Amino acid sequence: MSYFNVRVYGLLVNDKNQVLISDEQSGGRTFSKFPGGGLELGEGLIDALKREFMEECNTEIEVLEHFYTTDFYEKSSFNDSQILSIYYLVKAVHPLELTFKSEVFDFDEHSLQSFRWVDLATLKIGDVTFKTDQTVVELLTIKQTT
Repeated sequence: MSYFNVRVYGLLVNDKNQVLISDEQSGGRTFSKFPGGGLELGEGLIDALKREFMEECNTEIEVLEHFYTTDFYEKSSFNDSQILSIYYLVKAVHPLELTFKSEVFDFDEHSLQSFRWVDLATLKIGDVTFKTDQTVVELLTIKQTT
């Protein structure tokens, strides 16, 4: 049985022109992605994104504008679903109270998720794991040079 898996992600850029990246370990894999996650039944995209930021980053966000929606086929890395990802530019309502890491996959003993800032000027496709996130990195890079 195949089905759609709708995901929603936030592109949070700070005043130093850095974007927030989440490093995670789940399902026996380690990966880097933008903060966000799966839409729950009965939930709208914006509500889902706000919930995900509360769950992952313990912060309220304001959604600024739509940035990108997957426009190609992508199979999930974890099951048989087809991934449909929607990305929004967001800003934090209050300063983030997270411990930011400088190394990839620098997990604490209590959590298999860590966060780091990556300069938009040096952001590259290899900084994220999944194809849709890599497409967004390309688009962010184009936006930086225009």
